[in-house]
Amino acid sequence: MKERKTYPAEFKREAVRLMEQPGVQVEQIARDLGVSAHSLYDWRKKAREQGNLAFPGHGKVALTAEQEENRRLKRELELVKQGDILKKTISYFAKVPK
Repeated sequence: MKERKTYPAEFKREAVRLMEQPGVQVEQIARDLGVSAHSLYDWRKKAREQGNLAFPGHGKVALTAEQEENRRLKRELELVKQGDILKKTISYFAKVPK
């Protein structure tokens, strides 16, 4: 099975920047960088659609600041709920006669 290559976000951004220059051929850039032209077109599409949120790395989904804050608050709420459940459990077993 062929191992899939991964490229850093900065490499992808630079490749997209090179593609945007006038008079360049995508196939030549692909050969120079050692990637497929299809990958370059895909990277450019993602960069145009997602802007600075493109290429978050390691299969992570890019989130806006609001989405990240929402995610953090949900995790925090879950921890508070778990703490409340633990406190109730402890108080219940503390009252049980022996």
